[in-house]
Amino acid sequence: MARSDDSAPPRAWQRMLSGRRLDLLDPSPLDVEIEDIAHGLARVARWNGQTRGPHIFSVAQHVLLVEAISRRLAPNLDRSWRLAVLLHDAPEYVIGDMISPFKAVMGGAYKTVEARLQAAIHIRFGLPPASPAELHRLTKAADRGAAYLEATRLAGFSDDEARKFFGAPPDLPAASAERLLAPWTAGEAARKFLTRFRALAGD
Repeated sequence: MARSDDSAPPRAWQRMLSGRRLDLLDPSPLDVEIEDIAHGLARVARWNGQTRGPHIFSVAQHVLLVEAISRRLAPNLDRSWRLAVLLHDAPEYVIGDMISPFKAVMGGAYKTVEARLQAAIHIRFGLPPASPAELHRLTKAADRGAAYLEATRLAGFSDDEARKFFGAPPDLPAASAERLLAPWTAGEAARKFLTRFRALAGD
């Protein structure tokens, strides 16, 4: 039986369904495909899957919720920056969605890998490698708003508990909130993510 070479460095790449091979330590924008991102994010569960409903609440659905809240916070935001908001969790199609407490334990190594992937994704779709500080603050505010809604509607948090961790609920019309918080199938989440991506990217 052939033995693996123990002296060889560990594999640090992920093969995608598109056929691309993405190196996590040195990701190339040329190996980033939006279909891979959509497929992966639609199958990554928020809250480690601890949510109500017949389907997971996916990261693909979460980023659509965040982008919708960002439109309420900044109605005149340029379309390219809306695209950056939509892609703010895109690295999770490769590295998954770690809950905040675990990210704090992991520390710098996780953040370094995440930042490299985010830069490659941004460059692939014509965005600056890193978002400007103002856009980063807007995205964080919208992300906290989405977390409040997800926590109280799907993850079993009380209103007081959610306010403590995520702040006040966002200003989002009830109809939009209901539509975006009802967990979708993976296929539906991927399709809706791709539709919104193409609208913002001008495809």
